[in-house]
Amino acid sequence: MNNNQIISLLPYQQPFLFVDELTMTSLEGITGHYTFKKDSYFYEGHFKNNPITPGVILTECMAQIGLVCLGIYILKDQLSEDNQPQVALTSSQVDFFLPVLPGEKVTVVSEKQVFRFNKLKCKVKMLNEKNELVCRGQISGMLHIPAKAGISIKHE
Repeated sequence: MNNNQIISLLPYQQPFLFVDELTMTSLEGITGHYTFKKDSYFYEGHFKNNPITPGVILTECMAQIGLVCLGIYILKDQLSEDNQPQVALTSSQVDFFLPVLPGEKVTVVSEKQVFRFNKLKCKVKMLNEKNELVCRGQISGMLHIPAKAGISIKHE
C-alpha cells in the first residue's frame, strides 16, 4: 500500500482533512506533513487579529497522521475502497510548547507503542519547519473494520 492509497482511505475530507503527504511508513511508525491553510475556518475567531491554530486542531492533525494513517497501514491487508476502517479516538494526552501560525507546515512523527485487540496507542510529536517541538504526547484509538455482507472477520 503506498502513501496516496493510505490517504485515500482516511475517513475525512476537506475542510477537516489534516494530512498533505506521508513520507515514511512502517509497521512501527509513520511520518507525515500538513500545511495549515491561511484561510481555514478555525482562524476566524481564534484570537482576534492574531490567529493561531487551536490545540484541538493540532491534536486532530497528530491523530489523523500518527494514529489513523498508521492504523490503515497496519491493517492494509484487510482494507479496500469498499471496506474502510471506522475510527474512534479513545484518549489523548498532549503537551503544547509552541504556537502554529496560519500558513505554517508541520511534521508529525508517530511511534507505535501497542496494537492489540484493534486498539492502537502511539507516541506522537509535531515539529515546525525549524524542526522545533510544537507538541507531543500519546494518542490512542480503536480501529474497526466492518465485515462485508456474508463475510465475517474473526478476531483472536
